Amino acid sequence: MSEAKASAQRTGLYVFLALLVLTIAESIVGGLETPITVLLIIIALVKAALIVYFFMHVYRLWREESH
Repeated sequence: MSEAKASAQRTGLYVFLALLVLTIAESIVGGLETPITVLLIIIALVKAALIVYFFMHVYRLWREESH
């Protein structure tokens, strides 16, 4: 396996684990007797940013195409 592919897979795994931790935190905060809405919104925004940036490859939009 090439180093670039291994690095991309490692990054994907780290992002997946971060999303897993954030989802667990979101579940815990949401399950509180009085959930902290601002914290839930912040967690949701961080999760959305991770998904859009890493899994939807939005960062490629600002790169110059190479042929």
